[in-house]
Amino acid sequence: MHDSLLTIILLGILEGVTEFIPVSSTGHLILAERLLGAHGANSASFDIIIQLGAILAVIVFYWERFLDIAKGLFNQSASSWHFVRNIICGFIPTVIVGAIAYHAVKALLEKPMVVAVSLFLGGIAMLIIDRESSHPENTSVQSIPVHKAFLVGLAQCLAMIPGVSRSGATIMGALCLGIDRKTATEYSFFLAIPVMLAATAKELWEQRHNLHMADLGEISLGFVISFVVALIVIKLFLKIVTCRGFAPFAWYRIIIGLVAFFFLLFS
Repeated sequence: MHDSLLTIILLGILEGVTEFIPVSSTGHLILAERLLGAHGANSASFDIIIQLGAILAVIVFYWERFLDIAKGLFNQSASSWHFVRNIICGFIPTVIVGAIAYHAVKALLEKPMVVAVSLFLGGIAMLIIDRESSHPENTSVQSIPVHKAFLVGLAQCLAMIPGVSRSGATIMGALCLGIDRKTATEYSFFLAIPVMLAATAKELWEQRHNLHMADLGEISLGFVISFVVALIVIKLFLKIVTCRGFAPFAWYRIIIGLVAFFFLLFS
């Protein structure tokens, strides 16, 4: 995969920082690997699998919420059942589209220029949507109607294009549907759990004959680093979104997209 310990550490940090903010963790990993010259045979597998560290961070950060939901399910709480229903409804479109487009998505992961363009265009779209969204109708995950949950899931499928950002597509889709900023952000966190578990399981199965013990050591290190960093970032991200919205991330996307575009164009 990668032959430098420093490269693995840097990629783990980058994954933890970017997984949940709407700037595309996969896109950043692709560009970073291009910049660092880290083009191992299983780089795409590394990028996908270490995202589990960030997913574990969500579970740890929201463990009390998940525990309450589990208790509510046991006690037949309508609120808890609605929460689970909305996670499932948001997950289904990703399963269907992902199964159909899997090989096309894998091919796009090898094209850094796609990432640069997606970052730039996604930043512009984010500025417009964040500015226009107002008067939210839904202020909790469990209050989201079924049809909205499904539509957010469809929006999430756009993230299969490297550079779009899974969290960005999910959050922007939710804002367009009248879901408030904090709820949209948390919904993107929760939807990431089944999505990334499924993506990692599929990747491990597909690459079961190509991964070696040395690869597993690199993956484990990247996993731990991304977990620790993501745990810190989640809290900071929620605070920024609540106070300032998504404009800072939109402008960051636009700038990084332009820089990456010209770097790739002339390199």
